[in-house]
Amino acid sequence: MPSEKIRISAVNFANTYPFIYGLTETGFDRKVILTTDHPADCAANLASGKVDIGLIPVAALPSLKESHIITDFCLGAYGRVRTVMLLSNCPFDKITKINLDYRSQSSVNLAKILAKNSWKREFMWYNTADGFDFINIPDDEANVLIGDRCFEYESKFMYRIDLAEEWFNFTGLPFAFACWTSNIKLDKAFLKEFNDALATGVKNIPAVVEKYGKTGIIRGEDLRIYLTENMSFDLNDDKRRAIILYLELLKNL
Repeated sequence: MPSEKIRISAVNFANTYPFIYGLTETGFDRKVILTTDHPADCAANLASGKVDIGLIPVAALPSLKESHIITDFCLGAYGRVRTVMLLSNCPFDKITKINLDYRSQSSVNLAKILAKNSWKREFMWYNTADGFDFINIPDDEANVLIGDRCFEYESKFMYRIDLAEEWFNFTGLPFAFACWTSNIKLDKAFLKEFNDALATGVKNIPAVVEKYGKTGIIRGEDLRIYLTENMSFDLNDDKRRAIILYLELLKNL
């Protein structure tokens, strides 16, 4: 392990609050350089070597020259997750074009995988960029939208499909959106301390809600329900199988 501080890029959404809580409450954050970014930026930072560890979309794993999944934790869901959505103002069978959230590769490619393998539908796909107006879209279009603003935007659309739920119905498996990945081999003692720090947050959701539940888009009881009933943080065998299947289907797109 390098002698200088390890650089870590985490996701800047509410689903990462337990990890940030664990890293800061244990003081682990003072031993590293911790930044938060959109999921796609976490992946880009890891790929370019700007950071040593990233909480990266699983879709980015094949693009890394060297990758090691290094903890027992991920951002995952068994069914409905509420923060990876297909939103439209027309029924599903009337959608012709889908605008893709620029902030995550995993969710964008999940929509394409479901379209090909589960929905058996073809769409025009549009890659958005920062500043894209996801609200005012034509009636035959839909958005793949990720993150906290799904809670803010979902009421503005007549039709809502949860992509994690669609994946679960299609495969019978949970989905793992992002996992802690390094681009170098790291010292075992460092990895254990990192893993233990993450566990501190995952095991103390009430304290996480107390600390972060008064700011941001998802607050209070909504945040508690989201972190305990929608999100699933353990990188278990089911989620590892899901990652393998997802990457196989991704290769065939």
